[in-house]
Amino acid sequence: MRAILVDAPGGPEVLQLRTVARPELKAGWSLVKVKGFGINRSEIFTRQGLSPSVRFPRILGIECVGLVAETTDPERLPVGTRVISLMGEMGRDFDGSYAEYVLLPNAQIYPIATSLDWATFATIPETYYTAYLALISLRIEPSDRVLIRGATSGVGVAFAQLIKAQFPQISLAGTSRSLSKQSQLEAVGFDQVLLDQEDKLQTEEMFDKVLELIGPRTIANSLEHTKDFGIVCSAGQLGGQWFLEDFDPIMALQGNRYLTTAYSGRVSQGSLQRLFDFIERYQVTVKPEKIYRLEELAKAHGRMEATDSFGKNIVLLEDTDELS
Repeated sequence: MRAILVDAPGGPEVLQLRTVARPELKAGWSLVKVKGFGINRSEIFTRQGLSPSVRFPRILGIECVGLVAETTDPERLPVGTRVISLMGEMGRDFDGSYAEYVLLPNAQIYPIATSLDWATFATIPETYYTAYLALISLRIEPSDRVLIRGATSGVGVAFAQLIKAQFPQISLAGTSRSLSKQSQLEAVGFDQVLLDQEDKLQTEEMFDKVLELIGPRTIANSLEHTKDFGIVCSAGQLGGQWFLEDFDPIMALQGNRYLTTAYSGRVSQGSLQRLFDFIERYQVTVKPEKIYRLEELAKAHGRMEATDSFGKNIVLLEDTDELS
């Protein structure tokens, strides 16, 4: 099969298209024919050697959609079933989805009943799942003023589409390091775009709910812009910092502010299905920003690192023109 193999950590150039052996079935695992997958910033960190558990050589990729090709669980996962898989150390502890086939633990494969085309289906898994979990964690009310810190990211755009589908009149602001993407942000539902410079919001405004996607680097500043009894949900690490440093919770959380998270590693069949039900019920617009071929992954990583991207970038394999 064709796969993108990383022999050693480095820049986008280490993503090399190779012909490798197709994985062999083993007890408790099934083989999925990959139809498409989203590209995630965590995969950039893994490619750089920053994921603690990764060992090289490795095929990256923490999510995919596809069809069951070979199975050890024919009752739940019969051959031909349309499925999603995400997280669970996929692409780190074991080879992931940057390939034509991926071998996955049965418990990490989730059948999904959907008529969505492959491009739409592949846009959803990790990004929209994280955004959906954040929507729940933030306990959104129609009267809330909501801020997304890191609004141009895939999760930021997905969250905007989810929240505006459910609450069309809600006040939604988003941050960016440049106002050059203001029109793009407004087109996906943002009512206001704020500058974020040197890890500080360039405003004195306060918000009821904050989706924090930059992460520990800016959490303290986000809390300073959160109203009493407001909630900050930290669900990303775009700032490249993993841990809070010099954080005084008594002072930072005064005024009964709450700090929570949305961890996409907590996956279940039920929560995934509820996401798809939500998308159908509220007729959420789901569309990738850009579609790449497998051999273009190095180009896609480079573009994401250069911050040129907006929203979710995906890869479709060549035979995915129709659901089959």
